[in-house]
Amino acid sequence: MVGRERVMSEINFDREKLLQEAQSKTGLTDFGANDFMEGLGVLLETYDHNDFTEKGRYKNRKRVLDLLCARLRIENSFKLHPEIRQQKIVAPMLLTGLPRTGTSALLNLLAVDPAARPLYMWEGFNPEPIEGLPKGVPDPRYMAMKAWEEQNAKDARFKKIHSTSVDTPEECIHLLNHTFCDVQYGIEPMMEPYGSWFQQQDLHKSYRYYADLLRMLQWQRPGERWLLKTPGHLWALDILIEMFPDSSIIITHRNPLECVTSYASMMAALMTNRTFDKRQLGPVVMEYLARKMEKAIAVRKKVDPARFIDIQFEDFIEEPLKTADNIYARFHMPMSADVTQRMKNYADAHPMGKHGKHEYQLDEYGLSADGILKRFDFYIREYKPRM
Repeated sequence: MVGRERVMSEINFDREKLLQEAQSKTGLTDFGANDFMEGLGVLLETYDHNDFTEKGRYKNRKRVLDLLCARLRIENSFKLHPEIRQQKIVAPMLLTGLPRTGTSALLNLLAVDPAARPLYMWEGFNPEPIEGLPKGVPDPRYMAMKAWEEQNAKDARFKKIHSTSVDTPEECIHLLNHTFCDVQYGIEPMMEPYGSWFQQQDLHKSYRYYADLLRMLQWQRPGERWLLKTPGHLWALDILIEMFPDSSIIITHRNPLECVTSYASMMAALMTNRTFDKRQLGPVVMEYLARKMEKAIAVRKKVDPARFIDIQFEDFIEEPLKTADNIYARFHMPMSADVTQRMKNYADAHPMGKHGKHEYQLDEYGLSADGILKRFDFYIREYKPRM
């Protein structure tokens, strides 16, 4: 036990040491504005004091170090190419909603439109350009991630929950990760002190950095309009509209009995390197999701409703092409015969449950149907998801 405690303590989360290590590893010193320091400190404290295994501590520390190294390279790119911040983000389309409401499936369907410019997973981790890389040459970071993916079969259980790959659109939360004031991988807001701290933050600074990273990617690989997705955007609908006044926002809805329990199962699958009680996790997940939706509803009562469309999960699953038509019509976007055919081909090739059924039980996570329905009564009355 003494040996294990010594090894655990050696995997330290000292903020200054990590900052110095990132600087030494990259040969760079400028992290940009230091407004990320508080969030970084709270995140490190959370990783340090929430019963992660030795493997978990190592992975969390490495992840933070990788983000800090990326931030140094990002800031260096802004210095070398100040024209990046002059890029215009025009009419982005953003998908959000409670987790497990079909946002990923809808994102992938809409992304087959050649006019859409989605974010890919490898870009989220590596938004900065590689200086001197000849035009047209594949990015070695993409190639490395692709090779890893091909050599390492994904966890079959997690693939049933959330299937993704290097070549498919992914959540833009990976861009916000670089700010250390966001939902990170999703598990962090379920732990203290990060959970309470994050929910009290003004997210303007994070989304300003997020917008600059979109500009950086657009400068490297342009597209007609961004197509972006993350359930975390529910915390910042007002900020998104403020920063992108010509944006269109899609919000998906589903029976909260399905959303809460499925998301608790997903969070549990992500916390394999942490000791925790599933029955205590469920109520934390429920409260977090309820607060997020309460924030979103409060914002929507104050902003232009023309910026939004609401999509019911069952309607999308039953008629995906009609759902896409409704979205395009709502935001006055042309739907060509070519795009319709592309979407039909995709929908036919990707039926619901292709990667297996995600199974879970309410009581396994300390939840009850009555408890969820009572906590989400405000949501059910507002959006009337199919129960």
